[in-house]
Amino acid sequence: MKKNAKPDVVKEEIQNQRDFALGKINWILIGISIVLIVTGFLLMTGSNSGSVFNPRIFSTRRITVGPMISLFGFLFMFVAIMWRNKKEVTK
Repeated sequence: MKKNAKPDVVKEEIQNQRDFALGKINWILIGISIVLIVTGFLLMTGSNSGSVFNPRIFSTRRITVGPMISLFGFLFMFVAIMWRNKKEVTK
């Protein structure tokens, strides 16, 4: 028997780390993209206008800025999922 052999527990832990489809950096980037998407949707919301016409529903924040931030969040989500770790590429 070899003296430097790793215990079975360590081997199982290493195998479990390899089984994950996404790495730690992927999850961090996905979290950032979710924050961007939620921020965009919050920028698009507004107060209830009721039965009276309120011209603020056509503000630049609601029509342009909010959807653009949400779109960037969705695009960043795609990048976050497809991101490859440099350690995985070199193996």
